[in-house]
Amino acid sequence: MATASLSATTRGTAGKGVARKLRAAGQIPAVIYGHGREPQSLALTARELERLLDRVAYTSTVIELAIAGGTTAKTLIREIQRHPFKKQILHVDFQELVAGEKVTVSIPVILVGTATGVREGGGILDQVMHKLEIRVDPAEILNHIDVDVTTLTIGHSIHVGELKLPAGVEVLDDAKATICVCAAPKAAEVTAAPEAGAVAEPELIRKAKADEAEEAK
Repeated sequence: MATASLSATTRGTAGKGVARKLRAAGQIPAVIYGHGREPQSLALTARELERLLDRVAYTSTVIELAIAGGTTAKTLIREIQRHPFKKQILHVDFQELVAGEKVTVSIPVILVGTATGVREGGGILDQVMHKLEIRVDPAEILNHIDVDVTTLTIGHSIHVGELKLPAGVEVLDDAKATICVCAAPKAAEVTAAPEAGAVAEPELIRKAKADEAEEAK
């Protein structure tokens, strides 16, 4: 289970005006919610959050959120709202984790090895699915899932139902969904050249005037 730390302060007021002032001061409005607790408004330091997001896969990383006043909560980032056309983060939602209460997370899918079809047949390995959605206890969250492709030959694929995952991990994706496929190499397109000595006939664009006159009678 991947973990990271982040600090936050509480804020007693909400609203668009307050949010704009926070962002102007280098902070980002946030909220924490979860089982058995009232939603609580928070403020994060923009630089600290951006540094964290640069080094972790936030969808599967447990964030130890240290809230000013001495409280600490294990959380998952559930939503990051961004400006429509800027990189600016507008708001963050945290879900507090409760031991024994399963959560749904998306974990990265990583292909391991070189497929036989690629190594011996010049095939192309195409990764169709890059994330897997699972339901799991917070203490058992996987950093990622490795998929061994070394035995994959041309024309064959690996599906979700073939993955071997630890006990207690429930996969929510369709078992028939394709993780990756080894496709045949693309054949080079060859354009047939005209035979030697052959003269290409010009395309008839319009009929001769005599023919047009005959048809008009």
